[in-house]
Amino acid sequence: MKQHRLSIFARLSIAAATLLTASSTLLAQGVIKIGEINSYKAQPAFLEPYKKGMELAIEQINATGGLNGKKVELITRDDNANPGDAVRVAEELVSRDRVDVLTGSFLSHIGLALTDFSKQKKVFFLASEPLTDKIVWQNGHRYTFRLRTSTYMQVAMLVPDAVAMKKKRWAIVYPNYEYGQSAVASFKELMKAAQPDVEFVAEQAPPLGKLDAGSVVQALSDAKPDAIFNVLFGADLAKFVREGNTRGLFKNREVVSLLTGEPEYLDPLKDETPNGWLVTGYPWYGIKTPEHAAFLKAYQDKFKDYPRLGSVVGYSAIMSLAAGIKKAQGTDTEKLVDAFKGLNLMTPFGPITYRPEDHQSTMGSFVGRTKNEGGKGVMVDFRFLDGAKFLPSAEEVKKLRPAQ
Repeated sequence: MKQHRLSIFARLSIAAATLLTASSTLLAQGVIKIGEINSYKAQPAFLEPYKKGMELAIEQINATGGLNGKKVELITRDDNANPGDAVRVAEELVSRDRVDVLTGSFLSHIGLALTDFSKQKKVFFLASEPLTDKIVWQNGHRYTFRLRTSTYMQVAMLVPDAVAMKKKRWAIVYPNYEYGQSAVASFKELMKAAQPDVEFVAEQAPPLGKLDAGSVVQALSDAKPDAIFNVLFGADLAKFVREGNTRGLFKNREVVSLLTGEPEYLDPLKDETPNGWLVTGYPWYGIKTPEHAAFLKAYQDKFKDYPRLGSVVGYSAIMSLAAGIKKAQGTDTEKLVDAFKGLNLMTPFGPITYRPEDHQSTMGSFVGRTKNEGGKGVMVDFRFLDGAKFLPSAEEVKKLRPAQ
């Protein structure tokens, strides 16, 4: 009898284990996993709002039944602002967590490392934020796409106004890593093409996050430029502005400045905000389109806060993946790649397309001037520029991008 009871117990245990395994399998089949990698600890000003944007998108997708009947799960990892750590985490997400797709990265050199990982492992990667042009051109390949308006696109948006300033002697300051180098290369190339007599009389390239503001500002001032092209952001930007204001660097000089109109970097300047800088950015308080109004309301309702540019990028990255997965009718990598070529979707900035020729989205940007308004920095006289108008043709891309 005792042996019979043990036999029954053994059979029940096996049955329970089988049911548990089956239910786990069904549960796994009912979830689409998005693996996201970013420099959260190193760049919180941009990436905390970015994460909120992703969370809002996931919530909206799951509230309407998920994707192809499956719920969506977001798994985020920190890369410690280190390319080696980013690749290690990517490997863990793919092999251990079994994510269906990868997205993320903020710093351009990390974006390039993940682009290479994507190529080697044949894993779909949507580079949401890194701006270097190499991601879609020189290092571009089948498995990587990019959402954000690139350095080339943003510089091309600023150059016509820079040329109209009719300034001959330019000084340049930028963080000495891939993003800064890429932005400056584009600025020099486009300025020389549009204004052949332009001169670059000073160039300061401090390491990212290690700006010696006094010496940099003094060096720029000593060169006596007519205008300044600035690519600094975050804490480096704040130090540069403070020291530049103190030493009169910006007085009677035009300044063209990438990213400075983004709330992440403009808001902290407060009453130190310089007037009249030509910038790219995100004037969330002045955009009146229906798609942005819907996003703004949903974001404020959920987080009781206003969005930053990171919020829009995070939200649009997840919505891009959702549109691609729906079009591909699943997460098969090869089908997803094909679905993303020419993919169209609506974002808070309006419709965008992922170009088949280089996998770059046509997301645009706002260009305007900074204004110190009652001790707070805002963008004024801004306009939205369609990213599609600031990209090279398919024929030009063939020369920039390796043969696939």
